[in-house]
Amino acid sequence: MRNAPPFPEATDDDDGRPSKSALKRQSHELQSLGEALVGLPASRTESLDLSESLRDALKEYHRTRSFEGKRRQMQYIGKLMRHVDPEPIREAVDAFKLGSAKDTLALHEAERWREELLASDDAVTRWMNAFPATDAQQLRSLARSARKDAKSEAPEARHARSYRELFQLIKAALADARTTDTPIEDSDDADD
Repeated sequence: MRNAPPFPEATDDDDGRPSKSALKRQSHELQSLGEALVGLPASRTESLDLSESLRDALKEYHRTRSFEGKRRQMQYIGKLMRHVDPEPIREAVDAFKLGSAKDTLALHEAERWREELLASDDAVTRWMNAFPATDAQQLRSLARSARKDAKSEAPEARHARSYRELFQLIKAALADARTTDTPIEDSDDADD
């Protein structure tokens, strides 16, 4: 017994079992995946192949109001995640994050076009070249009206109805172009 190392867990045991640290890391990864799963909308979680107990735990988490109750429920979800294949859940979470990132990029693109259309009449021509299906008269009218409102002294008039309608028109045209797989020309390319 005297020749035994003082800390048995510090020895190199090649018995094929993962170390305690590796098990903790894996548990923390599943816990964070469970947190991401809780953040998914119900329509996304219903399409996943989850156990009944995990579905019930997710519903209970959303019903719970107290911080401590949510924390404990999250730990329970993490425990249940140990018995589930994490790959489909990881894929669903990644797809959801990618979708929301694409939506954000689309909104930024619409805002950029709106600012360009408000800045100059040349942008209207570039827009019509890129999106010929757009009603040119309506676009010019909204851009002109929004420019006029932007020059107003009152701050609430700067983002009046025509400003918002112009954004909605741009957003709809960009969405139509994406669904019909029309290549969207970048306004920076038209400046060359």
